[in-house]
Amino acid sequence: ELGDQRIPYLGPSDHGFQQLWETSYSGLALRRSCSLPEELHGRVEAALLTLRRRGCFLRDLVKVRDRDVFTAVSRVLLGQPGTTYRYLDTRLFTIPWPAGSTETETTGLGPQEKPVAELKHSLSGYHIEDEEDEDQQIGQGCSNLNPAKTSCPGPAQFNVTLLNYMDPAAMSQLKEEPYYGMGKMAVGWHHDENLVSLSPVAVYSYSCHEDDKGEGVRIGLKVAWDIHTPGLTLPLQSGDSYYLRDDLNRTHQHCVLAGDSARFSSTHRVAECSTGTLDYIQSRCREALSNLSTDPETGTHSLLSLLPATLQGYEEIHNEVEFEWLRQYWFQGQRYTRFCSWWARPMEQLENDWREMELMVRLHRDPLGPSNNTYYESVYRKVCVSAVVSVCVVTLQSWAVGGTLVSLKQPRPELCSLSLSLSLSLSLSLSLSLSLSLCTLCLRQCGVLSSNHI
Repeated sequence: ELGDQRIPYLGPSDHGFQQLWETSYSGLALRRSCSLPEELHGRVEAALLTLRRRGCFLRDLVKVRDRDVFTAVSRVLLGQPGTTYRYLDTRLFTIPWPAGSTETETTGLGPQEKPVAELKHSLSGYHIEDEEDEDQQIGQGCSNLNPAKTSCPGPAQFNVTLLNYMDPAAMSQLKEEPYYGMGKMAVGWHHDENLVSLSPVAVYSYSCHEDDKGEGVRIGLKVAWDIHTPGLTLPLQSGDSYYLRDDLNRTHQHCVLAGDSARFSSTHRVAECSTGTLDYIQSRCREALSNLSTDPETGTHSLLSLLPATLQGYEEIHNEVEFEWLRQYWFQGQRYTRFCSWWARPMEQLENDWREMELMVRLHRDPLGPSNNTYYESVYRKVCVSAVVSVCVVTLQSWAVGGTLVSLKQPRPELCSLSLSLSLSLSLSLSLSLSLSLCTLCLRQCGVLSSNHI
């Protein structure tokens, strides 16, 4: 519909900016850096730089429009122990923050735990406040750009923090924003995925080596699938925080417009993790394995129920463990084990549970037990060979001359058809070369192949 046209957008210096914010973007709130203590900014800066120096920020392989691509932004996920966050078909595993300062030793992080815990405790308490005391802010000489006050449902219990690092100088292919002409994008238009409905998102921004002469980072917002409402851009100074409240993340999209300097962001979220915690998947494993019985004396295994619904249920759990957890962890989540070993033991247990479910699948296919598979396969092959060879001997006696296979002088179509079927059956039990020899001989007797073809 747009063709070569551009949709207009407004920034803080444009006429009508505040009115547009209040009418079309009222779920967006900005909190200037001066409303937070300087001491807090210092701790956050030190924690972010420490995490990057230790190699915690990594690029993810994600699926975008059926293509597997690496993210331009490098990330690391912090959160409650045993929590994961899924986006763009990729599951991120948290570096756990401790529930209290006394749990430093239980996370398995060693010295790397300190900046993680400090960052969480420093930021989450501030980010859960959707509304600040306006009078207090004005008294501090800090003016925030916010729409008119709206009702606030109360503090949000953020369970994950997604840290991002982006350096425009290191990004070789930054795309131009296509609809409004806002400039180059470090992160394209998107909704934040996998969040509890109507939960807020709080983002703290820190810019490295910010220069007054250079262009700073900006966020862009637009109404989703709307080409009539102007877009909105909001410049961010280092230490600023902004909030996506109410249903803004669902009805709108946002992007990050690259500035001239590198930037960190700390994005606090209420992830919808009803199917994304370690406790959840462990309970699913217990549910599936409850159908497996082990004889304490002989050690043989059997299935307690062969009902189709039961079999289908544990096979769904089997697939979930493999494709949603094990493959995701061993492919990307394992990268963090060099500085966080928290997930190593739980994933080993999940792999053991997966092997038990593999055993259940084999028991379903062979109720007599996988230990008997080799024996019964051998018996089956011998029976097949004996039956087919007996029929061949009785029906095709004219083929046997001195222990070798020869051609029939008078080809009989019914014998050729029978022998072709028998040779195909033999391919289940005999070697490939013998099976092909039988098929070739049958086709020759039927006149399909000549001696030259053979």
